[in-house]
Amino acid sequence: MIAEAALDEKASDVVILDVNKLTVIADYFVIASGRSNIQVRSIAEYVEKKLAEAGIFPTRREGYQEGKWVILDYSSVILHVFRQEERDYYNLENLWSDAGQVEIQCEA
Repeated sequence: MIAEAALDEKASDVVILDVNKLTVIADYFVIASGRSNIQVRSIAEYVEKKLAEAGIFPTRREGYQEGKWVILDYSSVILHVFRQEERDYYNLENLWSDAGQVEIQCEA
């Protein structure tokens, strides 16, 4: 649902990492990119809105003010929305390279 909502808001390079055997902080990371600070915030806001409609709310939100890297923590799933420059710099996919990637399932 999170990855699908990010894609609906034109996020690029969306990846789901299965980190449940590697850390206790979450089961999955959803990582996505936006082209600008405004788009990064817009993607995060849209995801938050769509999940709120389903009665799901984040336990923590970080990074909205700057809009370079926004984190929405849904306990078992953490969404990371980056500007491409920050995504390249922090390179979470490499940092968590032992995590398996999960195929994104979009409704038809």
